[in-house]
Amino acid sequence: MENAKTNQSGKQANRCYKNSVFTLLFSEKEKLLELYNAVSGQNYPENTEIEIITLSDVLFMERINDIAFVLDDKLVVLIEHQSTVNENMPLRMLLYMAKEYQKITGKKDLYKKRIVEIPTPEFIVLYNGKEEFPDFKELKLSDAFKCKRESCFLELVVKVYNINKGRNAEMSERSPSLNGYSELVAEVNKNSNIMSHEEAIKAAIKTCMSKNILLYFLEKHSYEVENMLLTEWNWDDALAVAKEEGKEEARAEALKENEAKLQENEAKLQESEAKLQNVLSLLESSVSLEEAKRKLGLL
Repeated sequence: MENAKTNQSGKQANRCYKNSVFTLLFSEKEKLLELYNAVSGQNYPENTEIEIITLSDVLFMERINDIAFVLDDKLVVLIEHQSTVNENMPLRMLLYMAKEYQKITGKKDLYKKRIVEIPTPEFIVLYNGKEEFPDFKELKLSDAFKCKRESCFLELVVKVYNINKGRNAEMSERSPSLNGYSELVAEVNKNSNIMSHEEAIKAAIKTCMSKNILLYFLEKHSYEVENMLLTEWNWDDALAVAKEEGKEEARAEALKENEAKLQENEAKLQESEAKLQNVLSLLESSVSLEEAKRKLGLL
């Protein structure tokens, strides 16, 4: 019954906003708990209570790659990141957490005399982009502070793990779902070198199912997965094109500025040459010094 409820709520959530394959896969509480145990090194049992409280359209407006959940009095924000890791992630997490706490506590609770207890925050990013990245890295909010101090009045740490195939093997071993997801992404990336995006995705899904990788998930959601992956890929392409167009616009603007400066310098050069010619003409003539100054505009 639990699976049925979870899957049904997952489908409802998917209709509300643009899910990703990652959030569709790990919106099932059993898989989410399995993933968190693998990443955190914990061993919470299968019957551990977990509540998914993801906020829509907060961290990523274009597509939803984050899952927020409460587990054992901890509020965990877990994000899958496919592009270059954003160094502003701690600040974005801070703003996200402020909204989560606001929703959890309510406005009236803040005016009570007794302390309002809140879940302990934890921030995790799972990176599976194509750029080189270490197995693990910490991003700190204090790195963005203009005034650097030995101790901070406010700190937020984001733990970033590389989940590409072959990286953090121990983590993948502890979570078959995470390992399967990494295999699927790697298969799509490999196929894309020789196929169109659509063909690469279809072939990857077929290969994974033949190898019993995410078999139940792909049997149930293959159509959704195919569309989601294609949407994500098209979005990445759009970002790359926009970035390249931005560079081209910047180059065109720089070229325009250089041409304007060149024209300005040429005008100044012509003016200087004209003055020099006047000086030479005056030197060759027999005018007085006062007359020369007058003609050169020095008087």
